[in-house]
Amino acid sequence: MFFSLTLNSKKFVAEDSGIIMQTPVYHISALLAESVDALAVCDSGTYVDVTFGGGGHSREILRRLGAGGRLFAFDQDADAMANIVDDPRFVFVHGNFRFLRNFMRYHGVEKVDGIIADLGVSFHHFDMPERGFSFRFGGRLDMRMNRSAAVSAADILNTYDEERLAGIFRNYGELKNARRMAAAVVARRRSGGIADAGTLVETVSPFISPKQQKKELSQLFQALRIEVNDELGSLRAMLKQGAELLVPGGRFAVLTYHSLEDRLVKNFFRYGNFDGVAEKDFFGRVEAPLRPVNNKVIVPDGEEIERNPRARSAKLRVAGKL
Repeated sequence: MFFSLTLNSKKFVAEDSGIIMQTPVYHISALLAESVDALAVCDSGTYVDVTFGGGGHSREILRRLGAGGRLFAFDQDADAMANIVDDPRFVFVHGNFRFLRNFMRYHGVEKVDGIIADLGVSFHHFDMPERGFSFRFGGRLDMRMNRSAAVSAADILNTYDEERLAGIFRNYGELKNARRMAAAVVARRRSGGIADAGTLVETVSPFISPKQQKKELSQLFQALRIEVNDELGSLRAMLKQGAELLVPGGRFAVLTYHSLEDRLVKNFFRYGNFDGVAEKDFFGRVEAPLRPVNNKVIVPDGEEIERNPRARSAKLRVAGKL
């Protein structure tokens, strides 16, 4: 089923599995106002957007900053450099946010007033066949956010053993038939391997429910993307370093899109660890550097989802530094 919409003066055609662009757009930020509101931006503050992408959140932060404020924006994908903001208060960092602390020290910054992270994959990545992020195209299975990284999704599919592949499909994709899918991938290597999305879909199709095809293929591609980019490892590192960088009263806003990353963020904001176990001091107080600001997770309303269907799985969590 298709329908049209107009957003930011751009024309799109959307379908159940996503949005197919008539006019290319790098990304549309989910919960834009809500997430920047959560930072409580002050005129002279220093802020970090660790997922610059199309620059939506950064531009909104800059709109609220005064002349004495600063914004640092990270992105490991060189394509994002085309969206760099021409503003003396803005500094672009071409790097992975897992190295947040080192980059900030390089720029002479010891503390910041707020950090925002939008963990969703940019439309740009999903809608470029050559990047290999979507099963909608038959392009090569790349999935590297940083295209200079050594290992692609195709490399993983053609070199990992069955046990390791099954673990990725099960742990990162939460797929019931992970073991059978992994066995099929390994068997396919004997007839030339798997280099493109079409071949992968054909290989695993016997183990996917026809009624859940889009969902399960999305989970499979998600699992590979997480492994290629070590997304959960990078997220853990960024959260820990971000908590150290924040000034007392500083804000941390994170947008998640699937349960694996959301669980990590929720546990860290509540307990200061990723296991969800409360460690308490002598007086029974939870020992954690942050405290959740929003007791109930913030999600897009129906109007936003109608404008931007890809925002439907977004969840915003906000914490403040003690």
